[in-house]
Amino acid sequence: MRPAKLLQQILLAVFAIGGGCAHADYYIVVNSSSSVTELTQKGVVDLYMGRARAFPNGDVALVFDLPRDDPKRAGFYTALTGMNPSQVNSYWSRLMFSGQSMPPQSMPDEATLIDIVKRNPSAIAWLSSEPSNPKLRTVLVIKELP
Repeated sequence: MRPAKLLQQILLAVFAIGGGCAHADYYIVVNSSSSVTELTQKGVVDLYMGRARAFPNGDVALVFDLPRDDPKRAGFYTALTGMNPSQVNSYWSRLMFSGQSMPPQSMPDEATLIDIVKRNPSAIAWLSSEPSNPKLRTVLVIKELP
């Protein structure tokens, strides 16, 4: 079999098994007792990029995130803002240097994010899979960019 034909066969097999390219969604969650029932993507961008410190209703927002080196974080910020990880990191470096704002508080993993939001009505976080815990409310779903 010719190499090009072999490569074509392999690619067809991979797509048949994997169903093509999978795209992830990101779930923006708050505590179920929060008065926030939905947010716009702009509202979430404002919170995660330090432009707002409160929810649109005026309640203080405690914003939580995964560490800079977590691969899921790169996909989240790209889907949320259209910026790649180095652009996001550069953005936060400028804000922190000027003393204007601090980035969202970093937690080691999604299980910790879930725990924080379950215990704190002011918390907001994002998850890479749909939450099943009744103490969490999804206020926005962000589709991953292709």
